Amino acid sequence: KSSVQTIGEEQIQNPYTELLVLKGHQDIVRFLVQIDDCRFASAGDDGIVFLWNAQTGEKLFELHGHTHKITAIAAFSSSDASEEKKHLILTASADRTVIVWDCSSGRQVQKVSCFHSTVKCLTVLQRLDVWLSGGSDLCVWNRKLDLLCKTSHLTDAGISALVELPKNCIAAAVGRELIIFRLVASNDGSEGWNVLEVKRLVDHQDNILSLVSVNDLTFVTGSHVGELIVWDALDWTKQASECNFWDSSVHPDVQPEIKLSQSPNETSVQHLTSDEECVFAAVGKGIYVYNLQMKRVIACQRTAHDSSVLHIERLPNRQLISCSEDGSVRIWELREKQQLPAEPVPTGFFNMWGFGRVNKQANQAAKKMQENTPVYFLELVGDLIGHSSAVQMFLYFGELGLATCSADHLIILWKDGERESRLRSLTLFQKLAKNGDLQLK
Repeated sequence: KSSVQTIGEEQIQNPYTELLVLKGHQDIVRFLVQIDDCRFASAGDDGIVFLWNAQTGEKLFELHGHTHKITAIAAFSSSDASEEKKHLILTASADRTVIVWDCSSGRQVQKVSCFHSTVKCLTVLQRLDVWLSGGSDLCVWNRKLDLLCKTSHLTDAGISALVELPKNCIAAAVGRELIIFRLVASNDGSEGWNVLEVKRLVDHQDNILSLVSVNDLTFVTGSHVGELIVWDALDWTKQASECNFWDSSVHPDVQPEIKLSQSPNETSVQHLTSDEECVFAAVGKGIYVYNLQMKRVIACQRTAHDSSVLHIERLPNRQLISCSEDGSVRIWELREKQQLPAEPVPTGFFNMWGFGRVNKQANQAAKKMQENTPVYFLELVGDLIGHSSAVQMFLYFGELGLATCSADHLIILWKDGERESRLRSLTLFQKLAKNGDLQLK
């Protein structure tokens, strides 16, 4: 029997009671990217990019230009004060091209096809008005798609993830290595940049799967074998690490599962997200909340889903949303447990026999820490069932709802049922008033 939490029909705290199904894609939809407050783009293995209205679900544009699956997507808005704000999208594909699209016309602005390998990630440095492509090398481009500079060939496997750091630096995940690059302005007074490798960090035991920037001081990485490392974003030193996510002895309040062996995908850190206080990690089938101040896991749901959790986000209303290979999307709330009087914590073999004064002191310290440390838990408050296959990721649009994409070729817009009902009533009221059918007595 699965130990995954379930929730009944009565989902009082789940507002998403209406859904709109958006069709168009012919294959797995892997990416969603927000363009502005009410538009987003979707892309995946069919090589087509769709632009949608998040309020109505209307398909705005269908963009054809790639011949293979899309491997990365990024939104790029112009920050030029002299012109009207222009929204662009960058898409990279297994056909070894990157295309820039204009979101207002749906037209292809430009195409670059000088890559030696597939571009796996795209990052926009809005402040410097440049964008980066990561594949077997790291390339820096301007808005006109001029190649400003590039690194030499790094690896055949290529860069799998990029994150922007302070002082014009970038962290690139290359296998199990983390390479720090710095962008340095050219001396000749032109708009050019040079990219320099400044450090290689080899603290991970296996491939780095996820990177997230917490703030200007901190960033976090997660690996295939379940290691999470907290880094200083200024000097790139290791601040803390956690690699016992799946060890039941570390989380004694969680019921251990009886398993003969631990397969790697059950421990891999698939996705990371963060607020100023905590890092939220999707590890195997579970969700873990790691407090940066305490440097430890403060809450976890080891079997949040039936299969691997692929994407996780913290919402402004302090809720957490996760989606999984099992086709489900779930809403969680981080709550504080009611504290019970703390029991003394055993500190080892000798403590059992009462040897040593040291243990007594350690015991009191542990007891004091227990009393002062709030204990949290993740409560399931909503279960969105609509997709029939792995949900790859989602976008949160505030009161407009939530967009999810899946291997079932569909995108679903999840709507707040009460809000939609109010809007329909208001529209009907205005229509009747306009037609004069509304007799006010």
